[in-house]
Amino acid sequence: MGLTSGGPLALVIVLGALLFGGTVVCWPRLASRGPRFVAGRVVLLTATQCAVLTAVCLAANQTFGFYAGWADLFGRESARGVVVDHDTAGGGGPRGPVQVVSTGRIEVPGGERPQIGGRLQKVEIVGRRTHLVTPAYVYLPPEYFQPGHRARAFPVAVVLTGYPGTAEALVKGLRYPQTAHALAAGGRMRPMILVMLRPTVAPPRDTECVDVPGGPQAETFFAEDLPYAVSRHYRAAGGPRGWGVIGDSTGGYCALKLAIHHPGTYAAGAGLSPYYRAPVDPTTGDLFHGDEELRSGADLVWYLEHRPAPDTSLLVTSSRRGEGNYRETLRFIELVRDRKPTRISSIILGSGGHNFNTWRREIPAALRWMSGRIADG
Repeated sequence: MGLTSGGPLALVIVLGALLFGGTVVCWPRLASRGPRFVAGRVVLLTATQCAVLTAVCLAANQTFGFYAGWADLFGRESARGVVVDHDTAGGGGPRGPVQVVSTGRIEVPGGERPQIGGRLQKVEIVGRRTHLVTPAYVYLPPEYFQPGHRARAFPVAVVLTGYPGTAEALVKGLRYPQTAHALAAGGRMRPMILVMLRPTVAPPRDTECVDVPGGPQAETFFAEDLPYAVSRHYRAAGGPRGWGVIGDSTGGYCALKLAIHHPGTYAAGAGLSPYYRAPVDPTTGDLFHGDEELRSGADLVWYLEHRPAPDTSLLVTSSRRGEGNYRETLRFIELVRDRKPTRISSIILGSGGHNFNTWRREIPAALRWMSGRIADG
């Protein structure tokens, strides 16, 4: 059973309830002062509290999608699956850069029909240059399957989680496909392909979308491998005007960085609760190996102050109360305003913490913004 499934949580809740009941029943028998009785009380209280704490942690993981399984939790995720591609809609073929694992419906009215609900594919993406392999979900809008749009190349929004995060959390927790479906059905945004994945392309390491010297080439994966793979397999728009990238937290930093560093690939980048420079901590390891140019380039403020302004559109979000990046975001907006042709927009909430509830309030407006800045091929 995976950590995001309901089985482990239900099991721990039942165990906690049994331990609580056992504590209530046995407590009078353990009321004496002898060492054996004291030890019994300690064991019962400790076991009950551990069960409650585990249930809380599992519930939080299920809500926010931090870890997909036990190997992911303990940093031992390394196995690569052998995938047989049963999809016939794309052109990648069984040995192509996109390997389709499964195809399912979107939880919307009429979602059993692709022409009405679109489709959600679980895939593995293979990097042509970097040889990185990462799981992802791809949302194909209803128009992708409609006869009148067979020749249409759709714009693409790459959607990134925070760290550690799981791609599944973008579907179940943040509900990107359902939101995009509702907005497009209401005429509030153009239909687009969503490619949803985590920025952690070399788990468990947090690479911060950096080309690590002698290590994972994460930035190259997102700037080159991912667009190549998706464009070869799906009817995706070509050229820089057809692609955007959006993410939250670490994914928000990566989204801004990719749009700033690679305006020839991404016409727009939206950072929900982003930060603006790559941290170095135990989860990242040494990202730069003494390369000061690489370190400086990972600081978006430094980059915009010292490099030619890129022709791209940026969106940043924060909250006056609850977000730690509020003042830094205001300074970033002021900086970009003076760096033409770079364009800057923002969403500033009155209050909202660094969490899914805040991002769900921002995602509809961010997707509409993205829709206005990327185009069909």
